Amino acid sequence: MLSAEKFRELSQERQIDVQQLAGHIARAGLSDEEASVAIANWQKGLFKPKPQTEDIRRLASALGVEENDLADWRSSCRYAPVSARKARLVTQLIVGRPVQDATDILKFTRKRAAGIVDKVLKTAIADADEQRADVDNLYVCRARVDDAGVRIGTKRWIPKDRGRAHPIRKKACHIHVTVTQI
Repeated sequence: MLSAEKFRELSQERQIDVQQLAGHIARAGLSDEEASVAIANWQKGLFKPKPQTEDIRRLASALGVEENDLADWRSSCRYAPVSARKARLVTQLIVGRPVQDATDILKFTRKRAAGIVDKVLKTAIADADEQRADVDNLYVCRARVDDAGVRIGTKRWIPKDRGRAHPIRKKACHIHVTVTQI
């Protein structure tokens, strides 16, 4: 996936404007005007239209860099059976660290969410390896946890005094991890 921050920095560093980049990615079904709007959106972090691999390849050649210098690799786990608050404690440990250090930290963290976050991180690393990125130079640039509400099928009750019943709500979360090259 195209990294908006890297793309914006490289285009400013090389002093290439939107119109010049739009000329490089113009293809069948995408006019020059639509290409310039797409470039502007991608620099802002809005991925509409979604950049295709051919678009990333052409942008990399226009900027004079490799494809992996513009890319980051994302992975997510949706509806993970742990609360978002507890998973955030684990993801805060690994942000900004090299992937080897992050996997070591997750291996020795005694939290239930550490195993789930480790699987998501390994998936992102495997995706980067599939795209021929240098796995030794990867680091965790972002790790985000979103609340997913009450897990389905966990609306149980616990009896309380005077015939009352209080609900037991088990929470779920969405875990997102992004890795990129140094």
